[in-house]
Amino acid sequence: MDDQTRIEIEAAAFRRLQKHLMEDRTDAQNIDLMNLAGFCRNCLARWYQEAANERGIEMSKDEGREAFYGMTMAEWKANYQTDASPEKQAAFEVAFKENVTDKQ
Repeated sequence: MDDQTRIEIEAAAFRRLQKHLMEDRTDAQNIDLMNLAGFCRNCLARWYQEAANERGIEMSKDEGREAFYGMTMAEWKANYQTDASPEKQAAFEVAFKENVTDKQ
């Protein structure tokens, strides 16, 4: 497979993941994704922003989130985010520490 085809396939897979998380599974909360997989929509938005910045495209954190979410964070939270239970918050603290430790 040539590099351009590989890039196009990777981009298509990313767009499908984005659609899945932003349209098909709005019920899956970011905290659940973090607790289970160690990343969430905000991570994907940050990676998007970082990739843009690495290519000389200035993009803020909020701009990256809006590009990924297709709306502002305030809109996302108002439409889809629910309060996390104390148990989910405690699990997040453990998962977050594990993810930070793994990266060092």
